[in-house]
Amino acid sequence: MKRKTPIDAPHLWLVLVRCHDALKHIAERSIKDTGLGLTDFVALEALLHKGPLTITEIQSKVPLALGSMTAAVDRLEKKGLILRTPSPEDRRAKVLKLSPKGRAVVEAAFTRHAADLETAMAVLNQREKRQLHDLLKRFGLFAAAARPAPAAPKRT
Repeated sequence: MKRKTPIDAPHLWLVLVRCHDALKHIAERSIKDTGLGLTDFVALEALLHKGPLTITEIQSKVPLALGSMTAAVDRLEKKGLILRTPSPEDRRAKVLKLSPKGRAVVEAAFTRHAADLETAMAVLNQREKRQLHDLLKRFGLFAAAARPAPAAPKRT
């Protein structure tokens, strides 16, 4: 395809999907190599970077089903990687925080994960990464706000 040929939306979507699939494979492999499952890693990573959170707060930051998140929290607590403490604001809620063992595990896992992603994105310089970030953020927010037109009823 020549540089001056316009790129239509379906072609751009296909490029985005293929890029996402390739990066997802790399990310999942790097997480798998740490010995953690994806859901467990996501929960630990949220606690590492955001501090103590409730399950509901973690869910607002990562797109996982409540059942998946609850099961992950149970597994992580059983392994001694997180601690549940009562919430000072809500007696029904529990605040999750990393145990010292959990912090060590997720820091090592995240370091490996980040390094694998940096290697995968080495084709871009810092300016290009910033530009891509800004474009994808703008595009994602626009797409999230867009409402598809209702489908026309089928005539029989």
